[in-house]
Amino acid sequence: MKPPLPLVAALLALGLGACNPTPTAATKPPAAAPAPAPDTKRHILFFGNSLTAGLGVEPEQAFPALIGQKLDSAKLDYEAVNAGLSGETTADGRSRVGWVLRQPVAVFVLELGANDGLRGLSLAATRDNLQGIVDTVRRRSPGAQIVLAGMQIPPNLGQAYAADFKQLYQEIADRNHLVLIPFLLAGVAGDPKLNQKDGIHPTPAGHRIVARTVWGVLQPLLK
Repeated sequence: MKPPLPLVAALLALGLGACNPTPTAATKPPAAAPAPAPDTKRHILFFGNSLTAGLGVEPEQAFPALIGQKLDSAKLDYEAVNAGLSGETTADGRSRVGWVLRQPVAVFVLELGANDGLRGLSLAATRDNLQGIVDTVRRRSPGAQIVLAGMQIPPNLGQAYAADFKQLYQEIADRNHLVLIPFLLAGVAGDPKLNQKDGIHPTPAGHRIVARTVWGVLQPLLK
């Protein structure tokens, strides 16, 4: 005996309902995670050798990290990036700078040349390499403010070489209209209490003085 049509309709309706269950909270797909907030801070890139890298001290004790702390304390919308590499000469830096500048920066602090001077390398080559780095920064990051950290060396290789080495930083700064830190290690170089046993690399206390020197030049540029 065939079931009444209303009963067939009811069974079909129940069957369809079983095949298409109403989604519940347990079966709904999870909500997508919110996208991370974009990094809106402008970058201050410290590009140098072991002095910038902080050889012999903890990363947070090196002067770029101390500048980062000052930025945070002043609530400035900048982030300090340490791109220092121990042992680097100006030639090494010139070959590396394009890779480092894959993204534009707001301020580029150039600290190179000490290893050239200590090795007695050609001042003409050092000058040319520094100029090449400046040119690359201007090309890759046209809006960047460039700060050049001046360096000095002891007169082991002669007074004339040491004097010319010191002067080339002023020449590069004048030619390219750069902001110049006259001597990065002012108040630190030559003081045994502020340098490690090698007499070259600052202690944590020395880095604090270097950070004050750099901050005095850098702060007015940060609008």
